[in-house]
Formats: sequence, C-alpha cells, structure tokens
Amino acid sequence: MLKTYLRLAALAAAPLSVTVVAGPAFAGTYRLTVSTAAMEIDGRTVEKMTINGGVPGPTLHLREGEEATITVANETDEETSVHWHGILLPGIMDGVPGFNGFMGIAPGASYTYTFNIRQSGTYWYHSHSGTQDQSVLGAIVIEPKEPSPVRADRDYVVLLGDITPENSDQVLHNLKADPGYYNYSKRTLLDFFSDVRSEGFGPTLANRADWGEMRMDPTDLADVTGYSFLVNGKTPDGNETFQFRKGEKVRLRLINGSAMTLFDVRIPGMKMTVVAADGNDVRPVAVDEIRMGVAERYDVIVEPSGEGPYAFFAEPIDRTGYALATLATQDGQKAVPPERRPRALLAMDDMGMAHGGHEGHVMGAPDPEGMDDMHEGHDMSGDAHHDGAGAPGEMNHEGMGHQGMDHGDGHSMEQEMDREGHGHDGDHSGMAPPAGSSTLARPLGWAAGFPAGAKVLAYENLRARSARSDDRPPERTVEMRLTGNMERYAWSLNGDRFQEATPVRVRYGERIRLVFTNETMMAHPMHLHGMFFELENGAGRRRPLKDTVIVPPGKSVSVVLTAREIGSWPLHCHLLYHMASGMMTAFIVEPPETPEARITPDGAKLPLAVMHGSGHTGSHGSHSMQGGI
Repeated sequence: MLKTYLRLAALAAAPLSVTVVAGPAFAGTYRLTVSTAAMEIDGRTVEKMTINGGVPGPTLHLREGEEATITVANETDEETSVHWHGILLPGIMDGVPGFNGFMGIAPGASYTYTFNIRQSGTYWYHSHSGTQDQSVLGAIVIEPKEPSPVRADRDYVVLLGDITPENSDQVLHNLKADPGYYNYSKRTLLDFFSDVRSEGFGPTLANRADWGEMRMDPTDLADVTGYSFLVNGKTPDGNETFQFRKGEKVRLRLINGSAMTLFDVRIPGMKMTVVAADGNDVRPVAVDEIRMGVAERYDVIVEPSGEGPYAFFAEPIDRTGYALATLATQDGQKAVPPERRPRALLAMDDMGMAHGGHEGHVMGAPDPEGMDDMHEGHDMSGDAHHDGAGAPGEMNHEGMGHQGMDHGDGHSMEQEMDREGHGHDGDHSGMAPPAGSSTLARPLGWAAGFPAGAKVLAYENLRARSARSDDRPPERTVEMRLTGNMERYAWSLNGDRFQEATPVRVRYGERIRLVFTNETMMAHPMHLHGMFFELENGAGRRRPLKDTVIVPPGKSVSVVLTAREIGSWPLHCHLLYHMASGMMTAFIVEPPETPEARITPDGAKLPLAVMHGSGHTGSHGSHSMQGGI
C-alpha cells in the first residue's frame, strides 16, 4: 500500500526547503527543489521525482497585484521544468521547454521564475518535461485583491492525483507496444453470450462487428489502469481529513492533478455549490456530482448539516479504484466509502456512429444568433452584477437559455444557492440518464453511471459573474480535429503529431473561434496555455472562462478567445501519454507591427514592455539561469 503521505522518514531530519518571505512587494518568494526519493507504492519500493521531498509539493499562496519569485532547483539527473497552469504570464515564464526561449532546467541547475500576478483563484503547477507531471506537482492559491464575493468559514485545497509504481516511460512503452495493455476489462466470450440473452443474437453480433471494424473495445474508457488514487498525496488508508464545525460554510478547491484520470467527484448526502471553475468565479450552481477532466479545477462550497463524518469520494471513470477523504468535526474520524458503481460500456453514439439521429451532436457549438440579447435581458442567476473575471463551462442545447433564469437582481448568494440547489430553476439538462436505462448488465455510454435523478454538473450550467467586455464576433474559425491511431498509440491534432504540426498563428487582438472535434474513442481534456478562452455554452455575454475543456468521444466543443498574450503557447491534450505521443501544437500570438496597433478593437492596450521584448513587465534582471543552461 502506498505510504500515507508519500513523505520520507528522512524529512523528519531535514525541514522542507520552501521559504516564504513577507514584504510589500511580493506575494511570495519560494524555493522549490526537484529531487528523487524512494517510496513504497503497492508493496514495491520505487524511485519517484518529488518537489521538496513530497508528492505533492507545497501549496503556493500568492496575492493578486503583487509579484511572485519562485526558484526551482533541479537535484535530479535529468532535465526538468515547472509550468504554472492557468497563470497569465510572459511566455518565457510559462515553463515549457522549447517554447518562448525556455530550455528547461538542467541537472544541478536552477531557474528563477518571476511574474506579476494578474488574477486570483485556484491553480496548480507541474512539470512539463517528458512524462514527469504525475509526481512533480502542487497547488497554487491566489488571493484576490478585492474581497471575494464568496463567503467561507474554512478553505481547503483538494488535489486529486494518480500514481503507479511503474516508471512513466515504461508505461508509455507498454501502450505503444499494445494500446490495450492496461485494459483488464476486455469483453469475453461469456460477455457475448450474456448480451445475446439480453439483446438478441443479431444486435449483439452487429455490435461486435461495429467495434471490430473500428478495432476498438467498448470497455476502453481509460488508457491506463492500476493507479493508486490520491487526495493531497494520501491514499484512502491515509484518511486525509478536512475539519469543520456544524453550520459552517467550507470551501473546497478541487484540482484534478492526475496524469491520466478523469474523476467523478461527489460527497454522498451533501450538495456541492460550484462557485468557480478553472480559477474564475461563476454564478453559484448546486450539484450532486462533478466529472473532472485532467487539469480542471472547481471551487465548491459545502455546508455540512450534521457532524459527519462525510466521505469525499472521487472515482475514475473506469471504476478501477477511488480516492477518498473525510469531512469531520474532529480528527481521527474516518468516512465510509459509498457503494462502488459498475464500469460503463462505450456506445456507438460515443463514436458519433449512432443510428438514431445523434450523429454529429455538438456539445459546444457557437451561440445561436440573438442568444446574447436574450441572456442579457434575463439575468441568469439573479446575483448582483459584479466587476471581475468571468468563469468556465460546457455545452448541450437542451433547455438552453432557461436554466436558472431570474427576472431581477439583488438576491444574495445564499438565496441563489438554495434556489438552484433544490431544482426550482426547471432545468434538467444537467441530469444524467438513469443508470439502468440499458438492458445490458452495465450502464451504456461515456457519460453513464450516475445515479438516477442526480444533478451532475454540465458545462451549460456555468455562467460568468460578469458580462464579457469583448463581445465581437470571431473573425475566423480554426478547426482542431482530435485524431489518433489506437493501434500504434499515436495521438495527433488535425492528423499531425506535434513534430510535424503546423502552428496556429493569430494576430494580437484577433478574435477567433476554436472548434475541437473529437474523432477518437477517448475523451480529451484540451488545454491552452497563456490565456483563457470563453466556452460557447449558450450563456451569451456571460460565457464562462476556462483554460481546459473535456471533449467527449465523437463530440465537438467550441470556444472563442481574444488573443492578448503574445508568445508561442502549447495547445494540447492534458492526458499525459496523449500529449507525449503527439497530441499538441503551438498556438502563436504574433506581436502588433506598429506601436499604433497596441490598441485593439475592443479597447485593450498592450503594455509597452511587451512591445520591446520578452513581455515580462517586472524586473528583467530578477530571473536567472544557472548551471550552464
């Protein structure tokens, strides 16, 4: 069994090397050390990369409007890096080797990242070198400059992770040798006869023929199984505990920091009210469950009505284990995990090949004409207008424009939470289909497996707290087809692996639409570095901001953005081995040609410092490379 916190006994003799220096000019000054350590995972002692001796590394607490200075020292024998996921910063500070002049951190070297903090919310950091990010990671919490509209008595980071005793390079090798290497639930002859009894011989045979033609397996929801699942570095036996007093509001900052795992997250017997997504505030919406793609973040408010203990429960979508934590009034209490759910089977509809008219369904299609006006005429949540950044979302056209509709402002957050939490908004589009709707022994469909009647967060439920300032229509549309060859385990964008891909080039200030169309059987959490995009989910001018979106198999998701961050930014699937196998490209924002072009059509002004070089508006002398990099 994985040791309780993945911390070494040696740490007792040597304090963590993280330091926080208080001062008016800095949100925080940190030193992070990447090294290796022996740890026990599933009964095996293996070497893993760590940050400051642990998995995860320390949580970084920063403040909007100030400057961060973070030195990363590499004490391993291989190149490493740290990427600040979701943070708006100059390209060279993004921490991706090969982009914007950053070349990684060599063994024995260090690199100091310095950047102004232009946002608030929940973020995270991880390596962007090879296949390192499943152990080199940690959380970032940025306090807002102005008081938050969300009140909470307690505030906790909940960093979900996965870890395996196998070397990550070996995992990738196994996948390339046999893409089904980790699929321990392949359908058997006994499954065939069972389906014949329930479905009939003809439909069963046709179903098998369809899957055979695609050389795919309906049980293949996840590429890798055999992970241990973690909450803040602890297995279920480690019993990570979040304490509360009855009647308190508790803020949980959920981060999916896994390498390959999409999680279904719930707290049985308790609503979760989503108040932020990918670091951006959203109008409160109460749900029973959230499906989280790799790298997504959701801040939720929970209000325990009893003394507990309550189980925080996160299942991977292939149901091969679980992560567990406890919400309790006192230390030492341990929650009992809820009943496990059966593994779902993929359906032809998940491949865009249904025969009932669902082919080509677009989850995030462009907002219908006139939708903006309708949404602005009816405030979507009843929350008072608030100046600040927007927030995240997804899409489906059922009931679009009617959920949570209110005809006046002035309601408190608590009133809104109560209204949405008890289903008075008349919206059922986020409800999952009944788990037993199929005659098969297991639920059918990529999104199946949720209990009947549960309110499951859909991207369409998300509304930004404030209207978008730039509401220009896109000047052009860029199609990003998510492609791959399962037999060779080669993943790509528009049919090209990263090494052969043509970068996407946009002008500074250009307004563009990105359409992600998934032509594969796997879900892909797509992430763009350097900036947020607006999810086209029917919210009109309250389109939520995100930096990562799940694109389900056989579906499309559409986003729009204004290119205000100059540089070369990775655009990639955040499944570790998909990215490592080629599902990535460069998204390049070209600088304006003249100083006069610093003013964009929406009135935004490009800082002079960006026009003259690296784009770092802080001190250019404060960052350094050492050790011959």
